[in-house]
Amino acid sequence: MSLSLQTNVTSLVAQQNLGVNTNSLDNAITQLTSGFRINKSGDDAAGLAVANGFRANVVELQQGVRNANDATAILQTIDGGLNNISNILNQLQGLATQSASDTFSGSRTTLNDEFQTLLGEIDRQAANIGLASGGTYNVSISVYVGGGNVQANSQVAIDLSGSGNQVDSTGLGLNNDKVDTAAHAKTAITDITQAVQNLGLVQGVVGDGENDITYAIGLANSQITNESAAEANIRDANIAQEASALTQSQVLQQSSVAALAQANAEPQALLKLLQ
Repeated sequence: MSLSLQTNVTSLVAQQNLGVNTNSLDNAITQLTSGFRINKSGDDAAGLAVANGFRANVVELQQGVRNANDATAILQTIDGGLNNISNILNQLQGLATQSASDTFSGSRTTLNDEFQTLLGEIDRQAANIGLASGGTYNVSISVYVGGGNVQANSQVAIDLSGSGNQVDSTGLGLNNDKVDTAAHAKTAITDITQAVQNLGLVQGVVGDGENDITYAIGLANSQITNESAAEANIRDANIAQEASALTQSQVLQQSSVAALAQANAEPQALLKLLQ
């Protein structure tokens, strides 16, 4: 290579390599301090798009788990109300059975007053848990959990709609019952027996819904773990690898600086030729 005062090719090469090594050092420092392999689109555009998809899925599933937990709390409240109504039906059955006996010597008026009061309490509790006529939860409830390949598979449905799921005295077929006579009491016994069966069907729907949501939460949590791991494989930095790259880049940068200083000193040797 000829010696030239105008163009110091050796210095230009050293500057180019110094720039490359400095960029490598900066990249290693960025990854080590952020913890991410991908810090900007240019680091891995295709990988970033895939990682963002996994991250969006995780966000959806995390909110879906919260939705499911909220739904579980509501179903547990409904379930507690149904248990109370079941206990009231037992009390009604006892009063009706007492009044149905011809040997009863007490006041059937008193029995009937208590009977009607208990029917009113059934209506109140049914309204409070949203399963009276027109109640908040006397509908088909859809709980969005996420994680499905189509939206239909991302939801858990609990169908509490229709008159069959109304647990007030009208829905249970008890609104016209009374125990003021033995004959009326016997009719009430039949109606209460049927009401117990009908209430059991509603309790079954609620119980199945609670179980379905529990399973959905378990699956969603598993999907969150797996999709988070998939995102990490793409987005997260390999700390051990980047620590090694940092050391290598530091050495190369220092070598480049020393070499550049030497290259910049080379034209001074030409001065000796002019002496």
